[in-house]
Amino acid sequence: PDSAQEFSSVEEEEADWIIARIPAIQTEYDSIIADFSDDVKMDNDGMDDMEKKQRNIVTSIIQALRYMHREKLEPDFIRKYREDYVTSPAVRANLYAVMDEDTEWERVLNAKSKVNTLLGELIKITESDDALGADEDNVAKLKEDLKLAQERLDESVKQEQNIRNEIGALDNDEDDDDDLFGDDDEEDKEKNDAEIAKKKDSLEQHLKTTQSLMAVCAEQLTQTSTSLKIAEEKSSINNPGQRNAVDTSNKVCKDKLWNAQDYKRYVTNLKDHRQVMDVYKYLSLIKEGTDAVRTKNALTSGENDKKKRSRRFDRDYYRTCVSQGLRAISYQFALSPFRAGIKLEDNTTLEGGFNWDKNIAGENTDDMDFVGPRRWDAPTVHDSDPSSFASDLVSSGELVLMASMNKNGPDDPEVSDPLRGCRYVAAMELAHEPRIRKQLREVYRANAVLSTRPTSKGLENIDPFHELYGLHLLRNKSVKDHFPVDNQELQRKMAGLDNDERTELDAKIKSIERDSCVQYMNILKSERSGHVKYHVHLPFVDGGLDDDSWYKHGDDYFNSREKQDFALLMGELQKIYLPTEPDTEEWNEERNKIIRFALTNFLLPHFEAELKRDLRDAAVKVGINAAGKNLKTMAMEGPYRPSHLLGENRFLVPTGDLPIVGVCCSSDGREASYLAAVSERGELVDNLAIPSGTQVDGDKMRDKVITFLMQSRPSAIVVGSLAGLPCRLVARKLGALATQATEKWNNRGIQAQDEDDDEFQARMDEFRRMYPDDDEDDEEREEWKCNVEMVDDNVAQLFGRSVRGKKEFPDSAINLKCAISIARHAKDPLAELTYTWGVASDAGVFGTEMLYLNIHPLQQYLPKSMLLREYERVLAGAVAEVGADLNLSCKYDHLHGLLTFVAGLGPRKAASLKHSMDRLGGVIASRKDVLVKRVAGPIVYNNAIGFLRIRDIDALSNQFLHPLDDTRLHPDVYIRNSWATKIAIDALEMDNGDNISNADRDDRAIKGIRDIMQNSRNEIKRLYNATKEEWERSYGHSFNVGGWDPKINVPSDSWRDKVDELDLETFADIIESSNQGKWLSHLTMIKWEFRLPFEDPRKPMDPLDREKLFRLLTGETDQTLCPGKEVTGKVARISDFGAHLKLEGDVPAFIPLRNLADGHVESAEDVVQIGTIVTAIVTEVKKDHMSVDLSLKMEDFRKDPNAWERPSSLPPLDPAFDVVAAANIEKGKSKLREERLAVARKAATGEVGMTGASVSIGRTKRVTRRACAHPAFRNSSSDEISKELTDGGELMVGEALIRPSSKNAESLAVHWLVRPGVIKVVEVVEEDKDNDASIGNTLKIKDEVYGSIDELLARFIAPMNERVEELTTYRKFLHFSEADVDEKLRDMKKENPEGVFYFLCWNEKFPGYASLRFIFNTPRSHPVGITPDGFSWSKKTYPNLDALINAFKKNPRGSVSVASSRQSGNSSLRSVDSSRSSRWGGRSTESSLPRPPPGAPTWNTAPRPPPPASLPPPPQQGYRPAPPSLPPPPQHSYPPAPPGGYQRQ
Repeated sequence: PDSAQEFSSVEEEEADWIIARIPAIQTEYDSIIADFSDDVKMDNDGMDDMEKKQRNIVTSIIQALRYMHREKLEPDFIRKYREDYVTSPAVRANLYAVMDEDTEWERVLNAKSKVNTLLGELIKITESDDALGADEDNVAKLKEDLKLAQERLDESVKQEQNIRNEIGALDNDEDDDDDLFGDDDEEDKEKNDAEIAKKKDSLEQHLKTTQSLMAVCAEQLTQTSTSLKIAEEKSSINNPGQRNAVDTSNKVCKDKLWNAQDYKRYVTNLKDHRQVMDVYKYLSLIKEGTDAVRTKNALTSGENDKKKRSRRFDRDYYRTCVSQGLRAISYQFALSPFRAGIKLEDNTTLEGGFNWDKNIAGENTDDMDFVGPRRWDAPTVHDSDPSSFASDLVSSGELVLMASMNKNGPDDPEVSDPLRGCRYVAAMELAHEPRIRKQLREVYRANAVLSTRPTSKGLENIDPFHELYGLHLLRNKSVKDHFPVDNQELQRKMAGLDNDERTELDAKIKSIERDSCVQYMNILKSERSGHVKYHVHLPFVDGGLDDDSWYKHGDDYFNSREKQDFALLMGELQKIYLPTEPDTEEWNEERNKIIRFALTNFLLPHFEAELKRDLRDAAVKVGINAAGKNLKTMAMEGPYRPSHLLGENRFLVPTGDLPIVGVCCSSDGREASYLAAVSERGELVDNLAIPSGTQVDGDKMRDKVITFLMQSRPSAIVVGSLAGLPCRLVARKLGALATQATEKWNNRGIQAQDEDDDEFQARMDEFRRMYPDDDEDDEEREEWKCNVEMVDDNVAQLFGRSVRGKKEFPDSAINLKCAISIARHAKDPLAELTYTWGVASDAGVFGTEMLYLNIHPLQQYLPKSMLLREYERVLAGAVAEVGADLNLSCKYDHLHGLLTFVAGLGPRKAASLKHSMDRLGGVIASRKDVLVKRVAGPIVYNNAIGFLRIRDIDALSNQFLHPLDDTRLHPDVYIRNSWATKIAIDALEMDNGDNISNADRDDRAIKGIRDIMQNSRNEIKRLYNATKEEWERSYGHSFNVGGWDPKINVPSDSWRDKVDELDLETFADIIESSNQGKWLSHLTMIKWEFRLPFEDPRKPMDPLDREKLFRLLTGETDQTLCPGKEVTGKVARISDFGAHLKLEGDVPAFIPLRNLADGHVESAEDVVQIGTIVTAIVTEVKKDHMSVDLSLKMEDFRKDPNAWERPSSLPPLDPAFDVVAAANIEKGKSKLREERLAVARKAATGEVGMTGASVSIGRTKRVTRRACAHPAFRNSSSDEISKELTDGGELMVGEALIRPSSKNAESLAVHWLVRPGVIKVVEVVEEDKDNDASIGNTLKIKDEVYGSIDELLARFIAPMNERVEELTTYRKFLHFSEADVDEKLRDMKKENPEGVFYFLCWNEKFPGYASLRFIFNTPRSHPVGITPDGFSWSKKTYPNLDALINAFKKNPRGSVSVASSRQSGNSSLRSVDSSRSSRWGGRSTESSLPRPPPGAPTWNTAPRPPPPASLPPPPQQGYRPAPPSLPPPPQHSYPPAPPGGYQRQ
């Protein structure tokens, strides 16, 4: 790419936006400023350098996005091969985040486009209304002109008459003068006549002017009248709706609600999608109200458009109010919302506050009621109070009384308030204004808090040892901790700190945020389990959470917004909403009502719901990242390195491909354990079964195991940990047997002293017969060494039960497949992890099997799609670091998963590549051939080829292999360009070879590359030896052989190989100056690939530490087993030092003599006997010894649970946790604790009779609680269980929960959620109980016997879910009600009277039953029972529905009498009495009607669609996996079964 290419302003704007949204990049950006700010004497050059470094970050983001969009390059490719252009380390490390933010940026741009489109629609509507109202305005103007013309004409006529009267009066005056004076005074008479004549002439002239004016007015009147008539005719003819256009414009109040230019400018500057959508929602609301006004006016004019109703009632009420003109009335006394928003924004963001002389672009002041500062103030109503104002409007018909939405009843004054509709409209529009929401949202989040309180279930179950302790009593925890700190606040906190202090503070802030988000995810988990309720709210005004019993407040209190302190929000709105000029208290109260209604009914609920979503999103993001990090740790775990190689450095002596034996110990006493030997390539070579009940070192198995090991000669034996503590014993025994086998093999050629020649020769012949691959003539044969190690078999258990395992080994036992996978995982953990991705779900989604791996404790509560996307990216990054052998990955299925995660490929392209390889013979000899032979296209080739290795394998033994094809170098540097070759030749100072042929030149180049690589390898050996010698001289023999890394531990100036002598930077400058681009990072990679070609960055698999080993073998963690916790166990052995017990899960425990009683104890037998069931207190967990110390002392029982030390591995209690309230709750439980102590005391002193196996306690009729840790068990009532199942929704369908039966103290009740809202209850009889609190060792449903809850769930219940799945996906099944099915049958019968039609649907009378409905003449039905063995109908059980339907077609009427048995659980066709309840959860029937067959799904069965039938349950964090016989687990919201708990009943 052209480095000088300029970037557009849009690209730079997006890059700046991305920097602000990705913390790691923002930190790098800010650190540049911090580094330079420390230099107080920084000159202009320093400023330029700082700007250049910051510019590089922007450039890196833009270049990365261009690579992704234009060249279709993958993030892993860019990170590895475009370092010269994407120079920012933070950008390269967060390319997937950059890609996600680019998608979010597009989302923001699309939202802005939606806003602009909506603004265009509003403008168009406004212009249309203006056009519609133009003729109406013209008519009104002409009428006014006509009125004025008539008035002027009347005035002119009146004026003419007055003039005539004056002229007539002058004539009369002249005659009167003649009569009065006669001829006596001629001089005076002449003078008087002259004056009259002059005045008369003036009046006559005025008369003429007036007459001319009259003519003009008359003409204007005629013209105006004519124009008015024409305009009225035109208006009436063209559009009758024009008469209402003016009324529509008045009701719409466009100028008070929005300004197109202002909102366009505002949206342009927004960078947050939510804020853009606030504008869109506000304009949509305005448009909805405008449409209501226009629709109403159109309807009153006779149009027949159907009124569209909103889905929300509040919007319907709003539309009705606006259409009645209440919007226009409300803004006669309330400030318009968009002006209020501008004022609030300026008051909050501008230093000087709002400028009252502010003008808005495009605003027409001529049409405004007020100009200047008055337009920014709330209008006032003079000389009228609200009541008089409303009464006048009601009287004039302008104000319509609206029904109230208030639910307080008719006595509420709100109901009779005529202005309530006006306030509603103003409040809704104010609450939706985008600037109002933006500013108040920040205020709300700055003050919002989180509180949690226990439910009745939580109060009963949560104690200091419960996993939810610390989450159930959070009081007023600030939600700010869950989000990144605001930049301004962060800068304030970091002011004056140096770099180290800034780094420490930043890490602390991020840790608080991460811990808070994980805490919130656990709160959601606890709410889902029914233990805790949480509330997001503002602090309460009445101090309701200040007392110690605050958690007892109900939902009404916590959900009440009126009790929350929103005075700060109220005050911010009052500043801008109330008029600055004094107004009456009544009018200000009206405005305050608008503000309060907007807050309590719209803004606060919206902010609360919005904040909850954001809290969840933030928690999910943290959880996803944490799960990704855990998976990365698993993926970057290297192959197991046997102990005999630990003395060698892995860079000098690589682990390589070694034969390994995997061991899977059976957790089921009826199944065999297996040893599986796999070859160097992971192929199964041989296996050995150890039958159930047989010891691996027993007389029958010892020789077989030794022979098996000698035949396979593995480098290591890895033992899985599924079976728990017995695995540890098996590993120890195998270690002893492996020692014997290695000694026997290594000494096979040595003749014993008591062995003559013939015996020795016979023994050697027998060896050759048994081990034909032994080459006894090889004098350099290596000594066989083998060690035994225990490993986590989490991934292997998944393979043993997966579709992949069944496909690859269809006839093998599950434990054998697990053993194979254990060995493969030890050889290459990454390959085995990627192998799990290859199977697609029914929906076509790859990787769903990975959801069953125990990766993160909260993975069950994270969105599956996001989790899989993160897993995919992590695995792609791991494969990019490790690489994939192209030929082996295409040859072996268990290695093919690596190709899936090579950059540019994926599941489908990887499958296509394998198909193309098979077409070419299965192998390929060079990277170049991948493109030449069209195995991959150019884009895929460019992305993937650097991560694909061409290694020397047997199939390529006769072909030439380029040495650089097995390096990370991209072919661009050694095929398209020969820079790698040039570096090698120049380093070796070889001649240019100008006079040799091309073939010889190629051979010379390859030889040069091999020589330089050998030179670098020799240098690594020298450096290792030199470093080791120097260390041992200084510190003795403590050098870490395995930890030495030449890339990390060797200074750059210590290298002395040939390639280090070259100046690669100068070479890169020469290439760049020739316009070939930037290649320095590639040249540096060439140097390191010469030294360490495709070195494995993974560190060898570490042995299990004590914490993890204890968790895997016992299924216990610090959360489930810690000092102070009560546990129940059985005394297994008594010694001189105390009593040895077995706890649930066979965890060994010990009670010392000093802890058996408060007083002195001579012998443990004085207190307990073998077989006694005791409840004791844990005093210490000894993980190194896999044991637990217990106590029976009363002082330990009475000790406050909070007084026991909390394990350091558990998260500390939150500062917001109410310790006092928790202590009060524990005090309330003291009475129950004392009762238990009394029983324990009697048991300890022998006051209660003992049978040798249990301590009996008198029974009561109430439900007997059980001491059972099974995840499907609940000590709850029937209603609580039903609520828990139904509240789970679709995710819980198929799940079963078990509780103590309320009908019989010797039975359990299984609640099975057959389908949403339908629960079937099954009674299970307990027998052989150790004590009242234990689960019976024998469980019976009718005549069927089960040994444990898990066996019952796996053998009896799991098939029921399979039958349900088969039923609901059957071609004749309808998800209709029985009545609807009958109606459909009637319609079909009506269309085809000769046909006999039938369908299946759910039986609405009996839960868990289907109904086979058919029609001859009228609809009839048969009940179809669902049993583990199939479907029962007419005395028989059919294996599938096809067989049942075939039998039904032969005899549609079936059998009338039905026997009641487990194999046939169908119902009769006769009418039944449904008035009595059945203990099976349905209705009781007549005696001839059998009870429905018992059945409930296992806790570990999947909701539809189910996961692969043979998958293992997803182990909960802190537990070992479930036994292999169990069915697949669901992707439900409740924690899966703790695998260690399956044997604890």
